[in-house]
Amino acid sequence: MKKILALIVALMFAFSLTAAFAADKAADIKAAPAKEDKKAELKKAAEKKHQLTGEVKAVDAKAATITLKGKKEMTFTADEKMLKDVKVGDKVVVTYTEKDGKATATGIKAAKVKAVKKVEAKKVETKKDEKPAEPAAKPADAKPAKKKKGVEGC
Repeated sequence: MKKILALIVALMFAFSLTAAFAADKAADIKAAPAKEDKKAELKKAAEKKHQLTGEVKAVDAKAATITLKGKKEMTFTADEKMLKDVKVGDKVVVTYTEKDGKATATGIKAAKVKAVKKVEAKKVETKKDEKPAEPAAKPADAKPAKKKKGVEGC
């Protein structure tokens, strides 16, 4: 009986060792793609699209670059097609990606004028068109109000 019990314990020990080694190899195989996934995520994060709104400070058609002054001043590389309608002093919105420390414009659009400025312009126009206010009319001769009859001392 002792021999059978010793044999069963030995077999269980052998199976547990092989299962442990198999689990380590499976973890190594799964870990390798995880490292590659992290690298891919970092690349995607680096290529994330950004946006900057500001005034065009310089356009260089030969070098295909545009310099924009917004919250910060940045220089972008861009296609000649994007640069053909852009002039120095224009307000634009540049959509760009950064890769290896270089900003590449993916789109350039004219910035929209805020509605606040339009509303202010309308207010100024209406104030110019308004006539000065006329003095209030004099009240007609007022007659003393009649007192109502009632119980005094209520």
